[in-house]
Order: sequence, then structure tokens, then C-alpha cells
Amino acid sequence: MLNLNLIYKIMYKEYGLQGWWPINGKYPGKIKLNDKDIFEISLGAILTQNTSWKNVDKALGNLRENKMLQINELRLIDIRKLALLIKSSGYNNQKAKKIKEFIKFLDSRIQINRENLLSVWGIGKETADSILLYAYNKPYFVIDSYTKRVFSRLGFCKEDIGYDELQQLFHDNLDHNFKLFNEYHALIVEHAKRFCRKKPECIGCPLNTKCDYYKKNYENLINE
Repeated sequence: MLNLNLIYKIMYKEYGLQGWWPINGKYPGKIKLNDKDIFEISLGAILTQNTSWKNVDKALGNLRENKMLQINELRLIDIRKLALLIKSSGYNNQKAKKIKEFIKFLDSRIQINRENLLSVWGIGKETADSILLYAYNKPYFVIDSYTKRVFSRLGFCKEDIGYDELQQLFHDNLDHNFKLFNEYHALIVEHAKRFCRKKPECIGCPLNTKCDYYKKNYENLINE
């Protein structure tokens, strides 16, 4: 069995509980989500496409300040006004349309599962899995650029591995527990921000003794 659990334990010891997903700018950790929280997380999952969470937080803040962070108001708001409110998230015209399509999906009262989410315009695998994991506590491991970067450097996969293949690696080698998947992915993001950046900071990295990239490049790195 691939030792994904060991990688998790090392990161957890280093960074501690992350408490994702942030709601109203806070990381609530172990709380029961209400419908408002679930809706905010789902919007965040759409808004975070191709941008940083800092920009998403601004967009959600604008919606909140304008009393638009609720399904009834977003259903009625003009799409051009919505696009302006979420401008900080980038690609705001497209994301405004995606939000409108997502609300239509919710209004249809179709069962919220992966297949049905993927049928909604503008929702891909990463967004669908983020909604399912963080909003609905379903055990789908989220694969993003951070996950590919970290685990290709560690030696678990190739850098150009496909979404489904890498997700299957996690599903095959970890307990199917939404709390574990939630915390694991949050730790990956934290690790990627601190050490496993595009230009890696390998010296001092808590995973460097387990990392193929570090082992192959150590001498060059310390001589730079």
C-alpha cells in the first residue's frame, strides 16, 4: 500500500488542524453546517476557479455586504450586477453565469450527487468534488494543481497525471472518510503554499526525506 497515511501524519504534525472550508472569513473546524453555510461553500467552490482564495474572499465579502449571499437574492439579481459584485474573483462574467446555472440546478431539486453536478454548465470535476466534500461531507478527494505538484515531486505520480487517475490513487489507499479527505486536502494546500511552491523551498521542508525531487536535486539546491 502506498504510504499516503504517513505523508498525512507528517503534514498534520507540522501544520495542525486546518478546519476548512472557510465560512465568512473564518475556519470553523468541526461544526455542523446549516443550509446557509452549504450555499456559501458551494459559491466559493465556483468562485475559486482559476484564482486565489484571497480574491474569492473579497467577492464573497461584496455579496455579503450587499445582502446577496443567499439564493433568493441571487436568483433575482441581474447577471451584470452579479458580475460586478464578484469582479475580484476574475472571469467574473463567466462565473456570474455559472452561479445562475447552479441556482437553476438547486431550484430543480434534482439529487445533489457527482453525476448531476457535472451536468451543470461551468462545474467541472474539481468544483463538483469540492462542493460534495466540503459542503455535503461526501468522501471525494479533491485534486487540484497543488495536489499534482506535491505528489509528483514526492514520487507518487507523474506531473501530468489525469484528475481521475490521481483521485483514484487516494481513494484506493485511504479510508473513505470525508473528515480525512477534507483535512488532507487542506494540509496539501498549506504545504504547497509554505514549501512546495512553483519554485520549491526544499530546505526545511518536513517532507524532504520522503521526497524524490529533494533527493534528486539536494546537492544543486544547497549550492545555489
